[in-house]
Amino acid sequence: MAERQPLLIIAAGGTGGHMFPAQALAEVMLRRGWRVKLSTDARGARYTGGFPHSVEIEQISSATFARGGLVAKLAVPFRILGGVLSAAFGMMRDKPDVVVGFGGYPSIPALGAAWLLRRPRMVHEQNGVLGRVNQIFAKRVDTVACGTWPTALPEGIEGVHVGNPVRAAVLERAAAGYIAPGDYPMSILVIGGSQGARILSDVVPPAIAGLPTDLLRNIRVSHQAREEDHDRVAGYYAEHGINADVQPFFRDIPNRMSEAQLVISRSGASSVADISVIGRPSILIPYAAAASDHQTANARGLAEADAAIIIPESRLEVETLCEHMASVLTNPEAATAMAQAALSVARPDAPQILADMVSELAGKDDTT
Repeated sequence: MAERQPLLIIAAGGTGGHMFPAQALAEVMLRRGWRVKLSTDARGARYTGGFPHSVEIEQISSATFARGGLVAKLAVPFRILGGVLSAAFGMMRDKPDVVVGFGGYPSIPALGAAWLLRRPRMVHEQNGVLGRVNQIFAKRVDTVACGTWPTALPEGIEGVHVGNPVRAAVLERAAAGYIAPGDYPMSILVIGGSQGARILSDVVPPAIAGLPTDLLRNIRVSHQAREEDHDRVAGYYAEHGINADVQPFFRDIPNRMSEAQLVISRSGASSVADISVIGRPSILIPYAAAASDHQTANARGLAEADAAIIIPESRLEVETLCEHMASVLTNPEAATAMAQAALSVARPDAPQILADMVSELAGKDDTT
């Protein structure tokens, strides 16, 4: 009789910031011979295209207090409770060895069920400040793994700094050779999180158009923009003769990032981790409305290493951004130093460390 494969349930919410590190852990655990189930909601299911096909995907019912009217908000506790009970029945049939939550309301059912059934469990927090769901579970799990250090934690809770796991596609480009800016074709990558960002679509195109002509003629742009902003952003670049590829979501971010001379980005935890592991100069614009300003905390490591320039959203103006872009793209030595500095704060081993922690929780020595 074949030995039973250990089972990991990964629970993650509906944004790339939660789903990408979840994918990174799934890839490692599958290679170690584990079965992996992903518990997410309809929003999260949109990000499962990059997950290995052998990951079993369970779409569960959860809810958030952040959206909907009064009636919808009153129904939230009942929807969450239903999701927890459904997950608990599932776990009684197919017992997980470990449950790992990566944040977001869709992670509540699996973590809640694991707590009820006393299954080994942990959470991974990507940002420098715990998200709402991870705050709830921080005292109800065996381990809190932290992607950004230091992470603000509740009193009495000790976190383990592991870094933010990046997907295999990013690791394949780890420390990819950087071609410094010069008088030849150069790439700028503009990413605003998994769904793009309106303010970047408003400010970045005119800032690029404002670059000196001898610089601009060499520039090609990959710009991730919301679907509703696509036509005006693409139209602006076309009107100004700028070679630009505008899409709502790039499935080949690691390739585009490794080819870029400069990355302009929000400072979501996954984006910061990708920039660090691949090693690229960046201009980071933290999302001002992020809970507890966690995107500024995320960006701090790169900025303190002189790998990134931070522009607060309140100060993001066309002229300011244009000046900073020009300062990087006209100074190859400084740009190269920024790329090297980004690598100095990278944690490419984060997926392996997190996988080791999962194995330790399960009491299994499969750290190969």
